[in-house]
Amino acid sequence: MAHLTVSVEYGIHCLLWLVGSGDTPLSSRDLAELQGISVSFVAKIFPKLEKAGIVSACEGVRGGYRLARPPEEISFLQIVDAIEGKKPLFDCQEIRSRCAVFGETAPDWATSGVCGIHKIMLKAENAMREELSTHSLASLSASFSRKAPESFFIEVHEWTTERTGSRKPGRRAKTPEPPA
Repeated sequence: MAHLTVSVEYGIHCLLWLVGSGDTPLSSRDLAELQGISVSFVAKIFPKLEKAGIVSACEGVRGGYRLARPPEEISFLQIVDAIEGKKPLFDCQEIRSRCAVFGETAPDWATSGVCGIHKIMLKAENAMREELSTHSLASLSASFSRKAPESFFIEVHEWTTERTGSRKPGRRAKTPEPPA
């Protein structure tokens, strides 16, 4: 869990929209445009979320993504691990064994046990992972729902319905004819 990138923020925001969409799949394009973020960035995040079993893909013209399980069962830790991977927060380089005074071989007293710096970083990482595991997508969604007015959710529903409804089988953007 090295530095958490913007992918985590984008992913969580997108997942919140999926909580609100119920069983209606939303495309990565719709999710990106709804929030004013990069479509290609969102398109790179969702396969990771799908592989982790957080979302499922729906094929077809009106396809997209929906949550693969209830939002109460999706923790922030699962989302972070899906997007960023389970990399450690800190990668100890065992610098303590390289002191110039030690010569070729560091004494046991200098290198035995876990490095003090690494020990603190492990403790911090464990605390962060524990905290992330206590928050679910459902709890964040409930908090947001209490804050936003009902009219906002109606507008979002209308926007997404219009978008998915406009994607009809066989309908494609016309390519302009080249000038004669």
